[in-house]
Amino acid sequence: MEFLYTADRNRYRRMTTSELRESYLIDGMFVPGEVTLCYTDVDRAIVGSAVPLKKPLTLPVHKELAADFFAQRREIGVINIGGSGKISVDGESFDVDNRDSLYIGRGSKDVEFISNSEDNPAQFYILSYPAHTDYPTKLVKQADAKRLDLGSREESNKRVIRQSIRPGIVDTCQIVMGFTQLAPGSIWNTMPPHTHRRRSEIYMYFDLDETANVFHLMGEPDETRSLVVRNGEAVVSPSWSMHSGAGTRNYTFIWGMGGENQEFDDMDHIDMETLR
Repeated sequence: MEFLYTADRNRYRRMTTSELRESYLIDGMFVPGEVTLCYTDVDRAIVGSAVPLKKPLTLPVHKELAADFFAQRREIGVINIGGSGKISVDGESFDVDNRDSLYIGRGSKDVEFISNSEDNPAQFYILSYPAHTDYPTKLVKQADAKRLDLGSREESNKRVIRQSIRPGIVDTCQIVMGFTQLAPGSIWNTMPPHTHRRRSEIYMYFDLDETANVFHLMGEPDETRSLVVRNGEAVVSPSWSMHSGAGTRNYTFIWGMGGENQEFDDMDHIDMETLR
């Protein structure tokens, strides 16, 4: 398991591009035949992936968790961005197709990731936060997620948001997840930007080819920074940091949050005139 130690709100102002990437960017995910995990010091989130081929993959137990099994004191959200697959949780099998989500509750001991086809494997994106009670594991098909159509072509931000792991659909301790898909010709996400000091957020960008990038904007409104992000990479946003971005073409990203509350509209919007 890798570790990501983020900088505080003062030190990030003096960091080089390389230092910013080391402190906020998670790369190296979606390795065929492997589980990758990165432990962050932001709300103790764990970000990772599983890409099973011939054999199922299981969640490992690391010393740093001080647990008998991965989800002993954690809940997990999973979204599949690859081919069809299955996730087995304590012997119960769930069919998880592309863009489907699975919430795995605290106390789940045996978690296995399976691809239906080695030629088109599932690519499971994993996000986990500490949990303090047990909720049942639940599958959310893409069609069952709450859909929001936002933005416009004139503002280059026409997009569809699907909220899958959220109150009213799945009961969780703190994790909420979903994804945002930009329409062709649209490049901006989450603009105007915002913060929510009561919780952190992690973006994972995908649906980008090898020549495409997203310029992820972060930091405080009067001291913004940018990270060049490529397909399958994630950016951790502490509660004090805004999060927004623009791509060289349209793309999709998974967002996941954890913290004090689960209210989507509880945002501190940033006045565009204050951005520097």
